[in-house]
Amino acid sequence: NIQIISASIIAAVATLIAYWIWFGKRHSRRRKDLEKELSQAQRTVRDLEEKLMSLEQHDLRMSSKGKDIVIFMDGAFDMMHYGHMNAFRQGRALGTKLVVGVNSDETITACKGKPVCSESERIACVRGCKWVDEVVEHVPYLVDDEYLRQLIDKYQIDYVVHGDDPCIVDGKNAYESAIKLGKYLTIPRTEGISTTDIVGRMLLVTRSHHCSQEEALALIDDDVNPLPANDSCDFKLVSGRKASSPSRSTYRSSTNSAANSSTSIGYFQRKSNFLTTSLKLRLFGAGLKAPQPTDKVVYLAGAWDMFHAGHIETLRKAKEFGEFTLVGVHNDSVVNEHRGMNLPIMNLHERVLSVLGCKWVDDVLIDAPYAVTQDMIHSLKIDVVVTGAISTA
Repeated sequence: NIQIISASIIAAVATLIAYWIWFGKRHSRRRKDLEKELSQAQRTVRDLEEKLMSLEQHDLRMSSKGKDIVIFMDGAFDMMHYGHMNAFRQGRALGTKLVVGVNSDETITACKGKPVCSESERIACVRGCKWVDEVVEHVPYLVDDEYLRQLIDKYQIDYVVHGDDPCIVDGKNAYESAIKLGKYLTIPRTEGISTTDIVGRMLLVTRSHHCSQEEALALIDDDVNPLPANDSCDFKLVSGRKASSPSRSTYRSSTNSAANSSTSIGYFQRKSNFLTTSLKLRLFGAGLKAPQPTDKVVYLAGAWDMFHAGHIETLRKAKEFGEFTLVGVHNDSVVNEHRGMNLPIMNLHERVLSVLGCKWVDDVLIDAPYAVTQDMIHSLKIDVVVTGAISTA
């Protein structure tokens, strides 16, 4: 009996091992293939949504017969991130002017709990976004018919815009008043980012959202044309032109001494749900203009993690030193090497989009070197290097 039981156990174990070897690897490969297909399908959906929005923009402008189209958006915009900025970008694209209402602390607290950032901080962040034309303060979280009509009359609002995710408070659609007036439009929500997601990254103290060096540059390299073999410039452009050209746009560094040195820490795997595409980068960078030959180029660099009102004020003050502000964004491994823990909370791609959305920024140096060198100053034609009063290194 013991021999029979032993033989049965051995046979069962052998069967399980054989099954895992034969089918487990197949399932693993199949799962990876499906994840890749899903990622490609999601990118396709986002691209189609952008094209659909372009058609809606065209229809709205044709129906307006040359008149201004005023778009209104409102929200708490707590711990404001690039998802909010992308919503502003999409809303602004539907019209010719964007008016944004910022909900008051009191009404947010009553409806969903106390916000992390104060009302003044949230207002400063919204004002700092380049797609926002005007800000309305102390807007209630729930807008009733009377208040909405007052806003429409005062600001000549044509449409009220919100993301396509439902906004239900106490069983009622928060935008019911706008819907009844026939002035409600929706825009695609930016997937993979939310205030809740950011708080989760902070509490879990993980680094799974960081970009590897290859991932940090892959987005840019897709659009960078190779330079001639005899070109010695250390900085390349999305357009493929030399950085010393007066028609530069959205720089990235092809070398980074801190990231490439033998003492550098290991790179991290990026698991952010946000699909950073070259199209998204171009949309955020749309409208960037090259500096004029007489412009004084101001450069400042940093992590710009959890982009907030303090960052915006710093960039505003830096703008006073010249006409063209070039902002460097360090990659994830460089930031983590100097700040430790699970920092940065936002990965490189996400931080670049946040900086590009600021009205005081003229261009961005992606994967900026930690140290500013003479070659870098010469290549990028930098006139003034600005640093903050307090070092966080």
